[in-house]
Amino acid sequence: MAKLSLISRICLFLAILFFSVFLGGYIARQMIVYQLFEPDGQTFKSFYNEQNLSVVHPTILPVLIMNLFAYAVFLLSSLGFFLTSKIKVKYEGWLFAIILIIAITAPFEIYLSTIDLKLVSLIMSNSSAVNTISELIKERMNVLSSFSLIEVFSFAAIIFLFLFQPLRKKNEN
Repeated sequence: MAKLSLISRICLFLAILFFSVFLGGYIARQMIVYQLFEPDGQTFKSFYNEQNLSVVHPTILPVLIMNLFAYAVFLLSSLGFFLTSKIKVKYEGWLFAIILIIAITAPFEIYLSTIDLKLVSLIMSNSSAVNTISELIKERMNVLSSFSLIEVFSFAAIIFLFLFQPLRKKNEN
């Protein structure tokens, strides 16, 4: 990689930092949400009822807010890095692959973030709307059911590509 300007380094640092926060929060959110349901389907575990869920929903709130914020900053700082770094993607295949992964997964994650925004607003404003919140959680799981697993593997690929930087081409004149 060529020498980076100060702005590029700051954007890169922010992208790495918020990517790490987002990925950790993403995995935590998935673990928290899937613990609410029976393994065989989308029915809540037997010990959850309307009274219990009104207490459980606010526990999901911090990870939802953290992920929304971290993903937005990650996208903006990544875009800032790509625009300010002046790295020739033609010679850095690993960076091109990272850009593709981010570009392909971003529309889906942004769509899921809109559902998360609805969840956050409902939980913060009216925690008595237990059925609506529960339906939104189920909708989020149903809409792109296996996408979360694909996204985790894609982001693991980003980490691999960034660390080892394969697919580099020598600058031949």
